[in-house]
Parts: sequence; structure tokens; C-alpha cells
Amino acid sequence: MTGLRWPAAIVTALLGIASAGSAQQNAPAAPGSGSGEQSPASETLNFAVEWRLIPAGTAKLTWTPLPSSAISASEAQLHLESAGLVSRLFHVNDDYTSMLGQNFCGQNTFMAAHEGNRSRETRVTYDQLERKARYTEKDLVKNSTTTHEVDIPACTHDVLGGLMVLRMLRIEPGKTVQIPVSDGKKVAQVKIESQRREEISTPSGMRKTIRYEIFLFDNVLYKRSGHLHIWLTDDNLRLPVQLQVHLQFAIGTITFRLEKPEKS
Repeated sequence: MTGLRWPAAIVTALLGIASAGSAQQNAPAAPGSGSGEQSPASETLNFAVEWRLIPAGTAKLTWTPLPSSAISASEAQLHLESAGLVSRLFHVNDDYTSMLGQNFCGQNTFMAAHEGNRSRETRVTYDQLERKARYTEKDLVKNSTTTHEVDIPACTHDVLGGLMVLRMLRIEPGKTVQIPVSDGKKVAQVKIESQRREEISTPSGMRKTIRYEIFLFDNVLYKRSGHLHIWLTDDNLRLPVQLQVHLQFAIGTITFRLEKPEKS
């Protein structure tokens, strides 16, 4: 089990789902804002993480608008931490911060990852004028640095900004969209497929949802083979009540279940 690298799979699941970017050209309204005339307060989503039905950790996703900004800027933060048996075998304590501009276009991201005996800091800068994404990763244990640069569309969403935009899309079951996604190292046209309406059980009761599949694996953005699904509530809030990644047999299924959304 120690060699299964489930933490990397979890990061891929939560960050990967967020990179389902934008098919809208106009500025979308923020989640739950209705007409979009008034910006909502910050939102916090708390997830319980399961690996093969075993409690594996928690994830906390926070979005905060910056009302003083003239370009509708906002900040998204993700904290991911392992727990229980999994944590004893491979402790994970990751923090990811994303600064977003108008239309949730990525400006820059920073990730501090502490996983087992590894410690890394990763920065990505999205230059909309030059249409470049610049990636820098520092290995704090080996004292080494890795850099990449890729060409990107003028408005490219990072992983968390992309999740915010995905919640604005109204893709009816049976429909698909394709959008450009970059993680700072690679750019890909990613297909989002709206599959079907489902009623699923959540900690807050039964919820009506729409299930989507985001095609990030199998050499699209990530080399590994897998499937990634997200269930958004079929209402104006479009809450991501469940995320699930299915990887090769050695890792299996990892599930995120929304425990409680918070607004302030």
C-alpha cells in the first residue's frame, strides 16, 4: 500500500477536476449569485476523502472574491490533508493557492506540497499578454529546481479557477464541450461530457445532480489511465457534492464527498 501513491492520485482528482475550464466568452456569474449583479461572499466547501471505502483524509476548498479589485479578481485556496491509516503510511499536507482575474482566468498559482519525505514548492504564472505559462518547481529536499514554459490561450484557467467556471456551464446530458487546459507544463484540449441526471445520497440528504466526466487522463493532460467524474447539484448553486476518480487496479477508486458548504 505504501507504494500506491494514493496522495498523488487524490491531488490529481481534486485539482484535475477543477481544470475543466471555460466554454463561455462572457464573464460568468459567481456560484449562487443568480443574475450576477452582486458578488457573493466567500464560499468554503469541506470534503471527506475516501480510498476504497476507507477514510483517507479531508479537503477544504475556499473561494473569496476581492471586491476592491477593478477586474473582478478572486482567490481560491485548497488544503488537502491525509488522515487515519493512510496518513500513518504516507502523510500528506498540501496547500494550493490560485489568484484569478476576470472570467476566472488564471494569473498565478502556488502549491506547497509535503508528502511523505518529499517537500516541494511549485509556482505557475499565466502571462495573458505573451500567452505563456511559466512553471517552476523547487525540490526543497534535493535543493533542485525544474522549469517549463508552454504556449497558452489568452485566457487560460488554472485548476481551481476552472472549477468555478465549470459550475457556470449549463451542459445538458448528452452534450459535450472541449476547452484548452494547462497545468504549466502541458496544454491540452479537454473534453467535458454531460452524462446524465442522477439522485445521489449526500451527508445533507438526497440531492438531484448532473454527472459529468472530464477527460484528463490517458495522455490528455495526465499520462496515467483513469476516469474522472463530478456530480453538480441540478440547481442554481451547482454545488460539487461528489467527485470520483477511478485509476488502475493498484490504486482503485478515490471519492470526495461534500460535507458542508459554508458562506459568509
